[in-house]
Amino acid sequence: MTHPDPAPARPRVRFGGDYNPEQWPRETWDEDVTLMARAGVNLVTVGVFSWSTLEPSPGERNFAWLDEVLDLLHSHGIDVDLATPSASPPPWLGILHPETLPVTADGVRLAAGSRNQFTPASAVYREHALALTRDLAARYVDHPAVVMWHVGNEYGQLDHGDEAAREFRAWLQRKYGDIATLNREWGTAVWSQGYRAFEEVLPPRAMPYLVNPTQNLDFRRYSSDMMLACYAEQRDAIREAGATQPITTNFMGFFPHVDYWTWADQVDVIADDQYPDHSQPHSAADAAMVQDLMRSLGGGRPWLLMEQAINAVSWRPHNLPKSRAQALLDSYQAVARGADGICFFQWRQATAGAERHHSAMLPHAGEDSEVFRTVCALGEGLSALAPVVGGRIEARVAMAFDWESWWAASEPGRPTSLLDTVEQAQRWYRVLWSLGVAVDLVRPGAPLDGYDAVLVPHSYIVEPAFAASLEAAVARGATVVVGPYSGVADARGHIQVGRSPVLLAELLGVSGEEWAGLPSSPTALVPTAAWSSAPASPTASILGERLRASGADVLATFGPGHLAGLPAVTRRTVGTGSAWYLGAVVSDDALASVLTDALTGAGIAGVLPDLPAGVEAVRRGDALFLLHHGDVPGRVTLPRPGRDLLTGEELAGEVEVAPGRTIVLIEGDHA
Repeated sequence: MTHPDPAPARPRVRFGGDYNPEQWPRETWDEDVTLMARAGVNLVTVGVFSWSTLEPSPGERNFAWLDEVLDLLHSHGIDVDLATPSASPPPWLGILHPETLPVTADGVRLAAGSRNQFTPASAVYREHALALTRDLAARYVDHPAVVMWHVGNEYGQLDHGDEAAREFRAWLQRKYGDIATLNREWGTAVWSQGYRAFEEVLPPRAMPYLVNPTQNLDFRRYSSDMMLACYAEQRDAIREAGATQPITTNFMGFFPHVDYWTWADQVDVIADDQYPDHSQPHSAADAAMVQDLMRSLGGGRPWLLMEQAINAVSWRPHNLPKSRAQALLDSYQAVARGADGICFFQWRQATAGAERHHSAMLPHAGEDSEVFRTVCALGEGLSALAPVVGGRIEARVAMAFDWESWWAASEPGRPTSLLDTVEQAQRWYRVLWSLGVAVDLVRPGAPLDGYDAVLVPHSYIVEPAFAASLEAAVARGATVVVGPYSGVADARGHIQVGRSPVLLAELLGVSGEEWAGLPSSPTALVPTAAWSSAPASPTASILGERLRASGADVLATFGPGHLAGLPAVTRRTVGTGSAWYLGAVVSDDALASVLTDALTGAGIAGVLPDLPAGVEAVRRGDALFLLHHGDVPGRVTLPRPGRDLLTGEELAGEVEVAPGRTIVLIEGDHA
């Protein structure tokens, strides 16, 4: 067909989801696009799981159906994020080439017949994936429906087999150069693990006892790099075909198998899949933290919520549905925190296969359903948020988070396995979320200019560049707060020798000689006069440290027990800056008090004072977002009058925010 020249683009929030027309008879397609247009859908991802349809036998190509789908979508004004189907190879690939299938650490080769059944290390898999990618790109690079390319899907495939062994050895040889260096850096003199040659090195596999922790750490790095290489070669093939559209793939929040800091500058748009569990009490704050991570990975640029669920998922043991209010809140929250696109998995709910009970924008019941009416309401609301598109969030607080440190801190053989890096970051973040304080997540060692407060909930690895950046921040007047069991190791995962945290002890004015697991019952903390805002009965749990203050003020000591009378919370003042240290995992009330005091001392306040419980406040560009995740109406006082983009209502002074409501206020002259 003839494709007319596109109309000039106008700012809009992208809205849609995964569309899998190959799973449906042709007669449903016309209904799909009609209902998409009614709902306000303007972007769909096509082709993610279509490999066996596009290539039913090796080398065969079946593009006719995709030609028709793209033309049909374009004729209805719906843009396409065209995916390479490389995340789900057809069964014939694994049957003809079993070496393409992944092997677990226990030596079990996984079978074809699901999805993700490939090893990124397999040259055969990559050749087949790349050949299909090249043909897709050559055919559709100039199709007017295609506004973005989507490589793979949810990269996270691990392999411990012989294919991985070959590539892991090559990765190690590039990193270390010779086997003597590897032996030294891995500390293989422990347990007689010295290697004679790289050919003797294997991926971590089932062993009689614990695996060398540096070997594990390097294997995690290798695995992330190997998956990135798979993504990059398909991305490059699309570019070589002449594509000028953005190219991306979908991240998965705080996903443990991929270091997204190393991936961030390899994608044109940061995209993420988010499935918060609203049966958990802190789901709204934890989702916000993931969204801030995505914004931060992109250096503050707008990002895309690639997948979420409009209602219940199907893969938890017990799946709760979403109300209309919750579905709207989830999407508006992502926009508030920098998303310029809101998409779902998937458009039409499957009747067969593993995800037949996973909700979709068009459910089994069809258009006469609460779910589809919710989709239409969301499409209308997102259309009204066009003035927000491109807006940025200004944060004066940075929170350090690093995958490599998380990996190293997760190794067994520690003082406690109860201290979890992500969980500690979430606990700290929730305090700031409740105060309406904007936060950027930063990679340790990145420049901290422009931040008045830097939080380090748990950084097991501290390298000299990170320590220097914290010192520089305090020297220029910033506040730094460091959590327990930080600065333990170097980039190899080897313990730093000296009083801990070795590279931060001088900055903090406190140092330790022992990490001690604490009893299961809470250990009392005894505030000193220097901690005037201390809660009535602060406690510590999980882990404490045997500390000695040398220049820091002691704000609390440990009560009866192994660490009785020793410093637990300290603060050192350096000019107009300050450095706080928590030598234990402190209770929620104690943590809130410390962080609130630290922020106040740094001159940082939330978007609005005295936010009611459950009300989230975010300022993005010219818009003030208020989202109520709680159950009881709350009242807030607006700093300036303005107009709510979602309702058109003029608001001023004290305003009631009902549970489930979102207000997007454009204030004053900007309205």
